[in-house]
Amino acid sequence: MLRIGMLLALGLAGGVAGAANLGEVYRLAKQNDAVFASAQEAYKAGLERLPQGRAALLPTISLNANTRQNDSDSNLGGSKSYQSQGYGLALTQPLFRMQNLETYEQGKLQALLAEQQFKLAEQQLALRAAQAYFDVLQAEDELAAAQAEKQAYAEQLAQAKRSFEVGTATIVDAHNAQAAHDVAYARELKAQNDLEVKRRALERLLGAPAPKLARLGEQAKVARPEPDEMEAWVKQAEANGLSVAQAQTAWEIARREADKQRGGHYPTLDLAASYSDSRNASVGTVTGVDVKTTVLGLELSLPLYQGGATSSKVREALANQEKARHDLDNVRRQAVLDARQAYLGVISGKAQIAALEQAVLSSQAQLDSSQLGLEVGVRTRVDVLNAQQQLYANKRQLAVARYQTLVAGLQLKLAAGGLQEADVQAIDGLLKD
Repeated sequence: MLRIGMLLALGLAGGVAGAANLGEVYRLAKQNDAVFASAQEAYKAGLERLPQGRAALLPTISLNANTRQNDSDSNLGGSKSYQSQGYGLALTQPLFRMQNLETYEQGKLQALLAEQQFKLAEQQLALRAAQAYFDVLQAEDELAAAQAEKQAYAEQLAQAKRSFEVGTATIVDAHNAQAAHDVAYARELKAQNDLEVKRRALERLLGAPAPKLARLGEQAKVARPEPDEMEAWVKQAEANGLSVAQAQTAWEIARREADKQRGGHYPTLDLAASYSDSRNASVGTVTGVDVKTTVLGLELSLPLYQGGATSSKVREALANQEKARHDLDNVRRQAVLDARQAYLGVISGKAQIAALEQAVLSSQAQLDSSQLGLEVGVRTRVDVLNAQQQLYANKRQLAVARYQTLVAGLQLKLAAGGLQEADVQAIDGLLKD
């Protein structure tokens, strides 16, 4: 953590001795990301649903006290003025209240839902951190490629102008080189702007200036999913996906709510106990009266008619239960789709990486042969420019494929509900300062 603090204190993207890896960025995001901080507080609030639900099953105790100045006037006793004091203690213990029982069960489920939501937020933060991290690296690659491309075209332009001046090239060659240089300059400006935007997005996540980031090693190899079988990941997503677990819990809460509202038709039985002490001062010829009362008994209440409100609440709860069931079905289908897409993203990404690595080698060989052909007069400058453009395009596509494949691997773990910090640390093994 000290290393991260030093990096951020410097606040320079390219001027630090070391570079922050993905694990460091993720841990810093956990400390400063506003979205994750909000999820933490929502988790704390959700846990309070359990003691609140339990409270409905426990006794309630109340204490009251009073002191009064009483003035009365009647045709029998005349005017009287006296003081009275009293206090009372009351206890009520629910013995049978169906709605309270269901409220307690809902409280346990709501606490579980809060925990599931927090776990999902934590895993989503890891994915967001990785996406922001690789977005910056990709933007840096785009800028580096654009600058190298512009430099190469600047050299070609200078050479074309010299050749035109001595009569070994036409004005068309010079114009082609100038056009290519101008396009490369425009691409460089766009890449600079995109990099600035991506850095600001990372800073928003970290709550601090973006540090210099460790980059993928040139020989970094993206591993295949384990297990390397799509249906296995689909089953994990259906069984362990946090979004599915949340929807399942939400449906159970809705089912309990329907039972809770049905409980409005049932009788309630409470144990009631009370003690009171009332004291009156002397009134006329009557001395002070001190009355102490103790009450212990059972109280039964049976609702007969409430204007149809209870029946309406039952129908509302049943409709919400059906809604939750459909939401659960939709989330399951989405989890299956997400798992399939992420798995295919990793598999196709690895295939693209292999193909683009070969394409980079081939385009480099093409550029070398075009430059040699230009020297011996069998290739034109346009051929060289085209070969350069192809090489730079292939390098950019290779970098993008690597980043997207790594992110797809994290998305696959997230869909299956198993994305952990260890998965982030595994990517750190592919990075270098």
